[in-house]
Amino acid sequence: MATYAIGDLQGCYDPLRRLLDYISFDPAIDRIWFVGDLVNRGPASLEVLRFVKSLGTAATVVLGNHDLHLAMQAEGYGKPNKEDTLDAVLGAADRDELLAWLRAQPLFHVEGDWAMVHAGLLPSWTVAQAKTLSDEASAALTADNYRDFLANMWGSEPTGWQDELAGWDRLRVVVNAMTRMRYVTPAGAMEFRAAGAKAPPEIGLPGCLPWFAAPGRASVDHSIVCGHWSALGFRDEANVLALDTGCLWGGCLTAVRLEDRRVMRQPCPQLVKPSGWD
Repeated sequence: MATYAIGDLQGCYDPLRRLLDYISFDPAIDRIWFVGDLVNRGPASLEVLRFVKSLGTAATVVLGNHDLHLAMQAEGYGKPNKEDTLDAVLGAADRDELLAWLRAQPLFHVEGDWAMVHAGLLPSWTVAQAKTLSDEASAALTADNYRDFLANMWGSEPTGWQDELAGWDRLRVVVNAMTRMRYVTPAGAMEFRAAGAKAPPEIGLPGCLPWFAAPGRASVDHSIVCGHWSALGFRDEANVLALDTGCLWGGCLTAVRLEDRRVMRQPCPQLVKPSGWD
């Protein structure tokens, strides 16, 4: 039995199946952790959703910003992007079943000394606090009035955490940190004006730093698996395992066996041209 963590798919179904063949993945005994962004920009989001859903308990998924973008688009919220490749999902006969399954996935997963999130955690959050906040967001995404949450979810304010935050502001901070954040200020606030997915972590606004490099970060007692930042690439440190290796951009799709941190990769064709939108 092995547990593999795999980086951002973004609709890259064929590289996923080749990687699973390469690592001899057996859903009867093995498990896969997917770091979010199952869909969008790549050519086969529908196939990815159907396949990952079919894995049942062999798959553990956290939601990424593209997954939430799909959920919003399905309900008529948010602005579509010219680079979206979601039409096949939105027009599928099983779209409602797939979207309900997707919304039921958490933003954050914890298991032993490991934790998984798509983007990151605010520096002040312990792993236990992040899990509680993820559960709050999940409850809103699966409630009868989930459309109200989707209608109020997007936006970049507030940028920082306060325990007294409530309502949509509270949930919006949770979603932004766990699915969109890359940089933070020295005070621990999210900085979304800094360069995006294609920029290395050394390039940002003056005074900003990658979320995982924040001094005194409260989540350093766990190894955190994340994706979302293709320019960061693969990074294996004591408490951060970054797995977005740019499959969509012609990089590779990366899997790490968590039991021994063995790295396995599948080369990917360039499916889209870099454009700065992530």
